[in-house]
Amino acid sequence: MTSMAAMRSFSRDSSVTAREIPKGTVRRILAIAGPYRRELIAFLSLVVFSSVIAVVTPLLAGDIVNRIAGLEGTAGGIVRIALFIAGLAVLDAGSSLAQRWYSAKIGEGVIYDLRARVFAHVQRMPVAFFTRTQTGALVSRLNNDVIGAQRAFTSTLSGVVSNVIALVLTAGVMLTLSWQITLLSVAMVPFFVVPAQRVGKRLQSITRESYGLNASMNATMTERFNVAGALLVKLFGRPEAEAESFRGRAARVRDIGVLSAMYGRAFFTALTLVAALATALVYGLGGWLAFTGSLSAGDVVALALLLTRLYGPLTALANVRVDVMSALVSFDRVFEVLDLEPMVAEAPDAVPVPTADRSVEFDRVSFHYPAGGEVSLASLEDVAVPEHGASADVLHEFSFRAEPGQLVALVGSSGAGKSTIAALVSRLYDVTGGAVRVGGVDVRQATSDSLRDAIGVVSQDAHLFHDTIGANLRYAKPDATEEELWSALTGARIAALVHSLPDGLDTVVGDRGYRMSGGEKQRLAIARVLLKAPGIVILDEATAHLDSESEVAVQRALDTALTGRTSLVIAHRLSTIRNADQILVVDDGRIVQRGTHEELLAAGGHYADLYRTQFAGAPAAGERTAV
Repeated sequence: MTSMAAMRSFSRDSSVTAREIPKGTVRRILAIAGPYRRELIAFLSLVVFSSVIAVVTPLLAGDIVNRIAGLEGTAGGIVRIALFIAGLAVLDAGSSLAQRWYSAKIGEGVIYDLRARVFAHVQRMPVAFFTRTQTGALVSRLNNDVIGAQRAFTSTLSGVVSNVIALVLTAGVMLTLSWQITLLSVAMVPFFVVPAQRVGKRLQSITRESYGLNASMNATMTERFNVAGALLVKLFGRPEAEAESFRGRAARVRDIGVLSAMYGRAFFTALTLVAALATALVYGLGGWLAFTGSLSAGDVVALALLLTRLYGPLTALANVRVDVMSALVSFDRVFEVLDLEPMVAEAPDAVPVPTADRSVEFDRVSFHYPAGGEVSLASLEDVAVPEHGASADVLHEFSFRAEPGQLVALVGSSGAGKSTIAALVSRLYDVTGGAVRVGGVDVRQATSDSLRDAIGVVSQDAHLFHDTIGANLRYAKPDATEEELWSALTGARIAALVHSLPDGLDTVVGDRGYRMSGGEKQRLAIARVLLKAPGIVILDEATAHLDSESEVAVQRALDTALTGRTSLVIAHRLSTIRNADQILVVDDGRIVQRGTHEELLAAGGHYADLYRTQFAGAPAAGERTAV
């Protein structure tokens, strides 16, 4: 092991050794290594081969010195030994390249396998998982922990094997040459190891603080550099304050960098000093023994060369428990994510949703949101507060039916449960009581693909990826032709605008679509749904935050999108749902009124109060507005 690797070993946080690793972790790690069994065997064989060469070369050098000093043998014999040493050097170089190739193949293969598995698994998690999980912590599992796990097969495994072999062979050969010099050399190890461990502990605390400050800076930059964060900073006139705060953190990182560099230099200086003193000891004691006839000159040279290969393995193996546990902890953190079962999963006997039946039915549905422990991991949450007691129901015995082609509107005050109803139809969550049926099939028994194909959703905050207009539309239908894209844009009443743009469909919409206005984003979202052509459309307050002009444009686009489709509309403005076939007034997770617009106005009650509030001036005390 090199001095750099030894320093990295000492700087790792030794607190990981106190962590209890679940049973079966090693077995699962071996299962991951299964596809790379042959590569691992070849890799370790090359490591052993290099370790043997590292010991043989000093002995051959000593033999040359003995031949020269004693004028034994011939000049040709010395040249042949030198050529043999050169040949071993070539073989060692080739072995090093082969080791790197196998190491890269195994390491990158493990990274690919774990990242692909974790990413695919996370994609299957319910929305509740993402509402609780800190994105940075999740990304860290895909980056830092996966790479830490990969090191178990490359750096840690090869390091342990090569260091053990090198230490045994080197110590064994040195003992055969001179037990006195060997014991004195080993006795000097504590003069390096003890100070190095103290330096390592200090460096661990510095490293932890550095990681924390870097994470804080990254979080600050991520939040301030996106469009919403930058806009907030400018609107509140905080650029100077933000810059000053950032400079403070950056200054501390700078100071820690200098301190860390000095501690690292102190480590290398200590290692170099001990090695130099030990070498001087070998030459001094070895020279004296050579003069007394107890040792040959070649043996002195061989011992000096072997000594340089003794301290590295000793110091590395002194901290091998931390290395191994660090790798195991990385694997454990990856397995922790993989072991979290999705709450919403496709049934083994799932059936497709009938394309001919586009009805939506809620049959005595009850629902409460899952607790954090059911859907997430405390280690993935920046602030994980213990929850006490069961979550309260947000829907109670909720029943209605939307016939194919009907428009059903949901109105009510904020927190009444309207968006929850929309989420249950799309099966973003599973009901806790009763059943939701699409096309007569319980969504829990429907195949995921058929359910997604049957339903299209336009939310109040339509999300667009930082990509082109065409790419955002094709997210609904990857194989869509350009003609189909323009047809969808025409139906969404935004084709003229896209035509007027210099890059047309290749126009980049910006981070979260911020280069487009709110109404333009909504119409692009509607175009995306039109391209998908679902039989059921859910509008979750699609015009809630638009100005009057944008609302008119979006409403015209919606008229096209809803034609001939079963529609479930969560309404903010009652003027948009006057022509609904059925209006459900929701309060505290229950339907308190149902009927057409005229019927509900005539009946009075909650809907009439909401209508008067919106169209008859300011609300009276105690009245609630629809949201």
